[in-house]
Amino acid sequence: MPDILESKIIAQTNVFTVEQMRLRFNNGVETQYERLLGSPNGAVLVVPLLDNETVLLIKEYAAGVQRYEIALPKGAVDNNETPLEAANRELMEEVGYGARRLCQLKSVSVSPGYLNHVTHIVVAEDLYENKLPGDEPEPIEVIPWKLSQLDKLLSHPQCTEARSIAALFMVQYHYKQHRE
Repeated sequence: MPDILESKIIAQTNVFTVEQMRLRFNNGVETQYERLLGSPNGAVLVVPLLDNETVLLIKEYAAGVQRYEIALPKGAVDNNETPLEAANRELMEEVGYGARRLCQLKSVSVSPGYLNHVTHIVVAEDLYENKLPGDEPEPIEVIPWKLSQLDKLLSHPQCTEARSIAALFMVQYHYKQHRE
C-alpha cells in the first residue's frame, strides 16, 4: 500500500465531499489523487423477491441522468443501522413490503479509483405488505418483473443502473446454482 503523506478536503456540497491525497508508492514515486468520499456507512441495494420468479423493481427519477430509471430499491445505511436493517427499511419505504428473510450476497464498489463507497447487495424474501414513509418527493412506481425476462429488461432504455443489473444477474446465478 502507498503511504498517505497528506490528505485534505478540497470541496464539499450537501451531497459530495472531495478529498485530495498525496501518496508515495513503494518505488518512491509521489503523486496526487482526488476522490469522492461516499456515505460513511455505505448503501444497500435490495433485490426483493415476491416469489422464486418475480423481482420487484422501482421506477423513480434519477437526477444524474435526468430521466426516470427502472432499478432496484436502494438507499444509505443510517448510523446505528446494519445493512440488513437498512435494506428492510428501504424496502418498506420504496416498495411497500417488509421481508422476513434477508441475506447479504456481496458488497460492491463503483468506480473504486475515484469513489470510496460500498453498496451492500441484499436479497429480500418472504415478503409481507408494510409501507413506511420515505424521503422521495413523489410516489415510486413498483414494477414486478420475471427473472426469466432479464434480457428484455436489459434492452429497456430506462434500465441502465449498473449495480441493479449486476445484482439481478448475481441473484439469477445464485438461485440457478442452488436449484441444481
